[in-house]
This record gives sequence, C-alpha cells and structure tokens, in this order.
Amino acid sequence: MLNSYFSVNQIQPIQLFSTTHQAALAVIAGACLALFVARRRLREEKLNVVFRHTFAFFILLLALSYQIWSVAVREWSVFYSLPLQLCDISVILSAVMLFNKNNSIFEITYIWGLGGAFQALLTPNLWYAFPHFIFFQFFLAHGSIILACLFMIFVDGLRPRPGSLKRVVLVTNGYALVIAIFNFYTGSNYLFLCRKPDLPSLLDFLGPWPWYILSLELVLIFMFFLYNLPFFICRLLRKE
Repeated sequence: MLNSYFSVNQIQPIQLFSTTHQAALAVIAGACLALFVARRRLREEKLNVVFRHTFAFFILLLALSYQIWSVAVREWSVFYSLPLQLCDISVILSAVMLFNKNNSIFEITYIWGLGGAFQALLTPNLWYAFPHFIFFQFFLAHGSIILACLFMIFVDGLRPRPGSLKRVVLVTNGYALVIAIFNFYTGSNYLFLCRKPDLPSLLDFLGPWPWYILSLELVLIFMFFLYNLPFFICRLLRKE
C-alpha cells in the first residue's frame, strides 16, 4: 500500500479548490500566522541561527526528495525534471538566503518566490492529488518559499532596496534568455516559454503564445510594486 503513495501510475490531477487543496492552503496560511506571532522570540540570536539553518536544510531536503523520487520511479527527464522553473530556483535561493541573509538574494526570492509560489499554490500544475508524495512535496516546497521570505522580513528585517526593481527585471530576463536557449536545444519547456502548461494556470488569462510572455513581464513589474507597497506605506508613516 505504501507504494501507492509514491507510484508514478497513480496519476490523478488535483481538483482546484477541492477540500484537500483548501486544507493545504489553510495549513500554509496558519504557518505564516504562527511565524508572525513568534517573530520576536525568533529574533533571539541562538534560536534565530538554529531555526534558519534547520529550515534551510529542510528546504534543500524537499528539493532533493523530488529528484530522488523521479529517479526511483524512472520518471526523471531532462525535459521537465531539472530544477529550472522559477519556483524550483526560488526553493534553492530560499535555503541560501536563510543561511547567509543576503539582501540581493532576498530581493530576487521575494519577487520570484512569492509571485511564483502564490500563483502555483492557487492554481497548481499538479498531476498527483492527495495523498500522493508529490502532493505533499509540492505544497511543502512552495509554502516554504513564502515562509522563508516572511521570516527574513518579520524576523531579520530585510527589505527591498532602492533600484531592486531594475536588478530583478534584469536578472529575470537574463535567466529567461538562458532558459530559452536551453529549451531550443533540448526541446524542453522550462518557464513555459514554448507553450502553456497542460493544466489550468494564470497563463490562460494572459493571451496566446508568445504574447503571454510579454504579459508575464508586466505581471512581474506589477507584483514588484504590489509587494513593495507595504514597505512604502511604512516608510511614509515613519516620516510622519
């Protein structure tokens, strides 16, 4: 019976906003609330270091677990298994950010991670529903991105710096160019630059290929201003 939780044959696409989908979202929201409540306690130096490093190792283990599963069930493929999607990179960057508290990595993870993770959690491109291993791995990994970013904001006080929009846009476009070349030579579809995902997603509302790629650029800029709005309001209140 245990094999059924890991079997590649148990394909059952997740139903959007089903009971299990809503429960997963509720657990992540509860974890975010608990982090906010415990933020002052987590600022204690020893506890801060232990929590950050333990959380970072946990995130890396989540990323590694997918690769191990893919190889174990003979499902690994260069076409879709490499950790090249923005959320995959954000998972790794989240762990690095927790280890070294680097503000530049935070700025990228804050936009890539929160933007991508929120969209992925609301409209998951997920072929394995509860209680499959991939269901738990997916929601834990994407939820961890959000928690890692909120930890750096609430506990360690990191903030986007002036000029961060330009840096994030340049890094994003540079990375997309590299992935586009990789897709061209391998026939893969990382970042969904060649076609939309098979399951419903945000891209369905952004026009046909290739125009949805340009729309995503505008969404990135909009998300930057939206996610920076709370910090802008706080700065105004402090000045007053």
